[in-house]
Amino acid sequence: MFNLKITDETAPLKSVVLGTAKSSGPVPAPEAAYDPKSLEHILAGTYPNETDMVREMQGFAGILEKHKVQVFRPEILKDCNQIFSRDIAFVVDDMLVEANILPEREREFEAILHVLDHVEENQVIVPPEVVHVEGGDVMPWKEYLFVGTYTGPGYRDFITARTNQEAVDFLIDTFPKRIVKPFELRKSNTDARKNALHLDCCFQPVGRDLAILHRESFLDPRDYHWLLDYFGPDKVFEITEEEMYRMFSNVFSISPEVVVSESSFTRLNHWLRSQGLTVEEIPYLEVGKQGGLLRCSTLPLERG
Repeated sequence: MFNLKITDETAPLKSVVLGTAKSSGPVPAPEAAYDPKSLEHILAGTYPNETDMVREMQGFAGILEKHKVQVFRPEILKDCNQIFSRDIAFVVDDMLVEANILPEREREFEAILHVLDHVEENQVIVPPEVVHVEGGDVMPWKEYLFVGTYTGPGYRDFITARTNQEAVDFLIDTFPKRIVKPFELRKSNTDARKNALHLDCCFQPVGRDLAILHRESFLDPRDYHWLLDYFGPDKVFEITEEEMYRMFSNVFSISPEVVVSESSFTRLNHWLRSQGLTVEEIPYLEVGKQGGLLRCSTLPLERG
């Protein structure tokens, strides 16, 4: 057994499930795309191939292991995209919540059951069916639980709307010691530059008191200003629409001192280093063509 413990986004990482690109299947048909960025690359003929993605993910695994992190991988399911392990579950404090993901992706959770054999049964929560939630929208930080959501009209019309009001209510009830702070995100099924698929596609804390933030991804300007005031303008790295599209906010913290980032994120990586962080740069752009990046590929199990 090991201890589930995730109290924030950046405490020293001890164990994690890193997704896998092996046997990820053929290029999907356009109508099967889960997000607008994948759709864009399917239509353009630039959808990533398995060999490139496996190589990038092995590089990520190598960095994690270099920092003495225990790395679990999913069991390989034939012709199944299992890259984004953040979508299928998440840990808050000492509880693992199974995400209610798109029905087409339910097999992905089954592929990590061998990891959950190391967890006490009463530490795994299965939300009611009406609760739609994915790990990319859930961020524990100090006393808060930040949650990306979409509660506007046409929720069911947006394949990109992954976390609903019922999820916010569920998290409030399940984690009463946390202050659950929801943020309404901009959604688009067709334009990746106008779509924040998850909260970590437009915002993420790094270090001990820093944040990466994209203004226009928040439907309510008050949400953006709340985050800007909470962290402080001098502690926030604001990204452009193009940088949000390239997923600058979807880096991954190994500790308050060490962050893994895409090697082409020159402006961001320079800022992170100027704030005293060590930046482990790796190539990850092929994985990024599917609408997720480094944080999306990970399911942290224990920090501290």
